[in-house]
Amino acid sequence: MKSVFLAAAVFAAGAAAGQEAADAVAPEAATEGAFTALSPAVAAALKAKAAGQAVEAENWMVAAANPHAVEAGAAVLRAGGTAADAMVAVQTVLGLVEPQSSGLGGGAFLVWYDAATGELTTLDGRETAPLAVTPTLFQDETGEPLQFFDAVVGGLSVGTPGTPALLEAAHRRWGRANWPSLFEPAIQLAESGFAVSARLAGLVERDAERLGRFPATAEYFLPGGVPLQTGDMLVNPDYAATLRALAHDGAEAFYGGSIAGGIVQTVQNAPGNPGVLSAADLGLYKVKERPAVCAAYRQFEACGMGPPSSGALTVGQILGMLNSFDMAALGADSAEAWRLIGDASRLAFADRGLYMADSDFVPVPDAGLVEPAYLDERAMLLERATALEEAGAGKPPWDHAMLWARDDSIELPSTSHISIVDQYGNVLSMTTTIENAFGSRLMTNGFLLNNELTDFSFRTQHNGRPIANRLEPGKRPRSSMAPTIVMQDGKPVLAIGSPGGSRIIGYVAKSIIAWADWGMGIQEALALPHLVNRFGTYDVEAGTSAEELAQPLMDLGFEVNARDLTSGLHAIDIGSVLKGAADPRREGIALGG
Repeated sequence: MKSVFLAAAVFAAGAAAGQEAADAVAPEAATEGAFTALSPAVAAALKAKAAGQAVEAENWMVAAANPHAVEAGAAVLRAGGTAADAMVAVQTVLGLVEPQSSGLGGGAFLVWYDAATGELTTLDGRETAPLAVTPTLFQDETGEPLQFFDAVVGGLSVGTPGTPALLEAAHRRWGRANWPSLFEPAIQLAESGFAVSARLAGLVERDAERLGRFPATAEYFLPGGVPLQTGDMLVNPDYAATLRALAHDGAEAFYGGSIAGGIVQTVQNAPGNPGVLSAADLGLYKVKERPAVCAAYRQFEACGMGPPSSGALTVGQILGMLNSFDMAALGADSAEAWRLIGDASRLAFADRGLYMADSDFVPVPDAGLVEPAYLDERAMLLERATALEEAGAGKPPWDHAMLWARDDSIELPSTSHISIVDQYGNVLSMTTTIENAFGSRLMTNGFLLNNELTDFSFRTQHNGRPIANRLEPGKRPRSSMAPTIVMQDGKPVLAIGSPGGSRIIGYVAKSIIAWADWGMGIQEALALPHLVNRFGTYDVEAGTSAEELAQPLMDLGFEVNARDLTSGLHAIDIGSVLKGAADPRREGIALGG
C-alpha cells in the first residue's frame, strides 16, 4: 500500500499566509550558503539531514538551529564540558547568527536531567511584565484591543529579559567549564564576521518596513537602506562588547550598569510606541525553578515545563487522551489517526485557553489537567466516527473552584530549540525566544529586544469573568514552548522541542507519536509532514503529502487549510547510541562525538 508519509517530504517555498509570514522561509535555505564550508563535520551533518538520516554518536550530541551555534556547542562538549556549558555557547552564537529568533533580549525555558541524581529540573527564564504596566496597556481609548503589530513594534511590548540570568543559573548549577571561555566562539564570530544565511536574508527582506522604523535596527539589518543579502559578511562589535561584559562580570553586567541603561532608554524612548520597562524591573529579575510536569504515554513519560508555559500540560493532555487508542495500528497514513490527534488537540487547547497562565498569579490545576482519570474522561469524547462539532474546556479536578473566561491571545512563531546530551549522561532541552520574528524590532547593545508582553491576553475579562492570562505587573506571559524530555523507567530516552508559536505543541506531540507509535527513526519523525489542529481548522503542510489527507479530513467534518508550517524541531534519541536530528525545514544540524 502506498505510504503517504514515509516518502521524503517536499517543502513549499515562499512565505506563510497571514501574519505568520514573517517566520516562514524557503527550505533550501537550510542547506545553501557557507555552512558546508565550516568543517567536514558540518558538511557531513548537512548531507545526512538532506538524506533523511540521523547523526549517530556514542558519547555526546548537540542539535540546534544553526551550524555555527552547533559547532560552538560541540567544541565545548568535545573538551569535556557539560550540556549546561555547551548551551551557553550555543545560545550566545544563536543570538548573533539568527537574531530574529532568540537572544539576550528574550527568555527561555530549560528542562534538565541530572545523571548523577536521576532528577528532572526545570528553570523558568521567561520574561516578566514591568511593574508599571496597566491592564489596559494593549487597548485603545475605547477599550478595544490594539491590532497585533500596533502593540508589537516598539517599546510597549518589551518584557524584562530572562535569558542572561538563565545562562548563569544553569552554569552555576551544572557547569564545569570556565564561564568566560563559553563566550569566546560568539565574540570571535561577532568581531570577525559571519556570512548571512539565506534564511536570515529572506526574513530581513520581508520585515524591512518594520525593521526600518528604528535607526539602530535599520543600520544593522538594512545598511545603506538595503536589506542584508545572502552571503553578506556581518559584524556586530556591540554584541561582542556585551558578551565580554557578561563573560567578565556575569549576568550582573546585563541587569545593571550601561547595558541595562541602554535597554531602558531604548524601550522608554521608542519612537511612536514607548514602553514602561525600568531599571527596577531589570534589577529585580529572577530565574525560577519549577517542578516538571510529566504525563504518561504508553511506556513513557513526557516531561517538560509547567506554567507559565502551557507546553508540557497541553502536549501531555494530547498524548494522555490518545493513550486509550491504538495509534500504532492506525498508522501515519490514516485519516482516523489524524482525526483523533486533531480533536485531542482541540480539547487540550480549550483547557489551555481557560486554565493555563502564570501559576504565581493565578491558580492552575496542573495535576488535574494531566490526571489519567480526567484524560480518560476527555478521551471518551473522541469515541465517535467524525470530528467534534464543539471542543469545549473540561472540568479538571483541583482543590478549589475558579471561574475564568477563555483567552484569545495571539502567539506567533519565531523562537529556537536546543537539545544536548553530554558525555556524563546529562540531558538538556531548552526552548528560547524573543517571541515574534525580530521581537519588538528594537535593538540595543548589539541585540534585539523581545515583544513577549503580547503573549498576554489583550483583554482582561469577558462577561465579568477574568482571563487567567491577563496582563499584570511582574507576571510572566503564558507560552506554548514545550522543551521536553521523554523518560522510560526513570531514564531519559528522547530530548525534543521546537519553535512555532502555539503550533509548537502540535509539532512536538506529532513527533513523539511518530517516534513512539509509528516506528519512525527520530530524523524521519521530525521530517514527517505536519497536520495541526488547535481551534477547529485543520492546518496541513502545503506542498507535502499531508495535502493528500485534506479531503479525507474534510469528509470527517473538519475545515482544512493548506499552509506552510515552518517548525524547527531538534531532537536526540537517547539509546545505546545517540541519534541526533534536525528539522529539514530550517538550517540546523546535529553533531556528535
